[in-house]
Amino acid sequence: MPAFTRFDHAPHASALRRIGLALLVLFAAMPLAAAGANGKPASGKAAVEHRCGWFVNPSPANAWLIDRDGEWVVAMQGGHQADGDWPPPIAEKEWVQYGGNSYGYGCACMKVRTDRKHMRIERIVSSQGKTLAQCRRDRALTEPSL
Repeated sequence: MPAFTRFDHAPHASALRRIGLALLVLFAAMPLAAAGANGKPASGKAAVEHRCGWFVNPSPANAWLIDRDGEWVVAMQGGHQADGDWPPPIAEKEWVQYGGNSYGYGCACMKVRTDRKHMRIERIVSSQGKTLAQCRRDRALTEPSL
């Protein structure tokens, strides 16, 4: 009968390592398969995000939201227009007007779907105006200048 050496089990250990590696790769890929290659859920829709900041509407069909992550395009005249309703100011005194018209800026929180690559809000699920003080207290935000 041949003598066994410590190397006799090496082929089995090698096979176990390959199986373990295959399982590791499989489990690591599962979140990507569930989310899709672009990071969106498998349904193709981006997750709803809650964003608060300065809502700026300087002229017809132009608007953006400036929050701690940057400037998000809500609408561009002759171009992109987010679906959904823009946030109304909670009171006239909570809206800073440009000139004598209704254009200007205020503070708002919005539940939105975004296109992060292009810093664009694609859909406004819900929105509400907030007090100017709320945005002014947030050190991550800079108030728009007229």
